[in-house]
Amino acid sequence: MHRPSALFFASLLCAAQAQAFDPENAEEIHEVCATCHGEYSQGGKQGVYPRLAGLPAEYVERQLILFRTRQRPNLPMVEHTDEMELPNSDIDDIATYIARMELPKKLPPIDKENFDPYQRLLLAERTFNVARAPGNPEQGKKIYNKECRSCHGDEGWGRPDKGAPFIAGQYTEYLWHQVELLLERKRVHDPEEPDEELLADFSEEELRDIFAYLSIVDDK
Repeated sequence: MHRPSALFFASLLCAAQAQAFDPENAEEIHEVCATCHGEYSQGGKQGVYPRLAGLPAEYVERQLILFRTRQRPNLPMVEHTDEMELPNSDIDDIATYIARMELPKKLPPIDKENFDPYQRLLLAERTFNVARAPGNPEQGKKIYNKECRSCHGDEGWGRPDKGAPFIAGQYTEYLWHQVELLLERKRVHDPEEPDEELLADFSEEELRDIFAYLSIVDDK
């Protein structure tokens, strides 16, 4: 199958970005996303549905277009990204909305004098902290800093300036599944170098250690 060029994707993204952000439209679109990805885009089912909140807008836009063009196979997303269902202006709105969403990494200490149990419950529902994954986090940190940091940023929190997603603060199970898809060439790791096979150079133990490190980053 012929793959559209990078210029093709850039033109689609620019067309979407030309529209002014409409927060009310974005919130309405997000109600559909929330069915699977959660009210706060926190994901669910241990990573079957990944966390979206805080992903760079450029990255979200690119993935939605890849779903639409079926270059990133995901049958449930095809329906939701069809141009009639989700025009380019809507892609821009929902991508901007998701990029601006924030999830606390931990609950603050309880203020006994002004404690509001309902507000505490609401905050707890929005709090997202990855469970510690098996492996050697110290070794994983060394590998990460050498091989992954330039694209995915300090401690895995992404590079919005490059449209690179965070991989810290994400379900470990989801990351493992994406590695499988990348190794099977069902996903492209770097759209600028679609034929590179970086992940094939890592052993399973090295990946496990990297994910062990990433799983504790949000404990700080």
